[in-house]
Amino acid sequence: MKFRGPGIKAGVSNRHIHVNEEDLKTLFGKDYELTPIKDLGQPGQYAADEKVIIVGKKGAIPGVRVLGPVRPETQIEISRTDSFQLGVKPPLKDSGDLEGSASLTVVGPKGTIILGRGVIIAKRHIHMTPEEAETYKLKDKDIVKVYCEGDGQRKTIFDDVLIRVNTKYALEFHVDVDEANAAFLSNNQMVYIIEE
Repeated sequence: MKFRGPGIKAGVSNRHIHVNEEDLKTLFGKDYELTPIKDLGQPGQYAADEKVIIVGKKGAIPGVRVLGPVRPETQIEISRTDSFQLGVKPPLKDSGDLEGSASLTVVGPKGTIILGRGVIIAKRHIHMTPEEAETYKLKDKDIVKVYCEGDGQRKTIFDDVLIRVNTKYALEFHVDVDEANAAFLSNNQMVYIIEE
């Protein structure tokens, strides 16, 4: 098997929520600001100390981490396994594409919101800068296959991996917990784009 360019670090994404300013105030109180506790792989993005409960028709999941900074629209990313527990049917979507997305109730320490839309299962993707895209001879919205060794026992090829190119990105392969667990893939392990 031939690879295109050097290895890329994997980032495994657990369930989380991005909130807009209005929903942040409803959930946590007026003039509230998020408390960053850990920088994420993408520049300017961070895990916040704050957590919420998400509630669906069948059940609830407590302790869902808020990621910052605030966004123009509230968005919840969950795994397919989470969707069964909650009793919702979110579509598989690119992050930020909320057309036709599912709804949930979100409970914070100061208030509750009924999120009419915004719940998705995020498509696997690779973030890269324009310079990195040149190195890999790729462009924004290209689709590639990615090879993963995992722990060596369950080698996996991920198909339909979206390339996302932006000057604000850092090179990273994003999958959710379900995908990572199936491939025995951990945070910071290297994966490789397959040359076709």
